[in-house]
Amino acid sequence: MKIRAFEPGDETAVVALWHECELTRPWNDPHKDIARKLTEQPELFLVGTVQEEVVASAMVGFDGHRGWVYYLAVAERHRQHSYGRALMQEAERLLVERGCPKLNLQVRSSNPGVIEFYRKLGYVQDETVSLGKRLIHDQAKDA
Repeated sequence: MKIRAFEPGDETAVVALWHECELTRPWNDPHKDIARKLTEQPELFLVGTVQEEVVASAMVGFDGHRGWVYYLAVAERHRQHSYGRALMQEAERLLVERGCPKLNLQVRSSNPGVIEFYRKLGYVQDETVSLGKRLIHDQAKDA
């Protein structure tokens, strides 16, 4: 798998991948999420390709205090090839390069397989409570 920065022509394939991996939610329009990411650190929006086909993604960010990863996805037919691990290693490398001391991510508690994936990569559950407040309400559109 080749890892590179997202390109505008990747959008349809990336949104389809997110739908396949069940990462989308009705309250988050994936096209708007992509547009927003492209305004901040677009070089940290990663895609993985096999023979030019987008098969993986990771949306990475650094706010000066912590790094974050969102939308880590690997197409079902391309799993078990360590592509998720490779994307996370690249995300970590890019964050360390920027001086980021810690990487945070959120996983839905209903997804124990993904929690185990991150544990195998050395991630541990922090003793924190995640709080959120929607500031802009998206009306998700179909991919």
